[in-house]
Amino acid sequence: MNIKRGTIVSNSGAIEWGVGKVMEVSPSKATIQFSDGIIRKIAATHYVILQPGDPAFFVPLPEIIKVAKVRAAPKIPKEAKAAKIPKEPKAPKIPKAAKAPKQATI
Repeated sequence: MNIKRGTIVSNSGAIEWGVGKVMEVSPSKATIQFSDGIIRKIAATHYVILQPGDPAFFVPLPEIIKVAKVRAAPKIPKEAKAAKIPKEPKAPKIPKAAKAPKQATI
């Protein structure tokens, strides 16, 4: 079978894939979008198992509408944070009271 871009084919080794449309052809492989929704790459050595498919049975994937992603607020650099929020000076440490020596019990 002659494999060209746009040709509708069926894989006799995997009937469950349904019919597929050839999307791209290179000397070593063909990229085929099958009716089950998966795009598969078939090696040129396996072209013999591809048979002509009925175009009426090919179900193309629906166009997916891209949704705009919500972006997070930009991060503020550390230098800008430091400039906006002045740090308060730390309170001086108060030394702990000296512990009284233990008294011996008699």
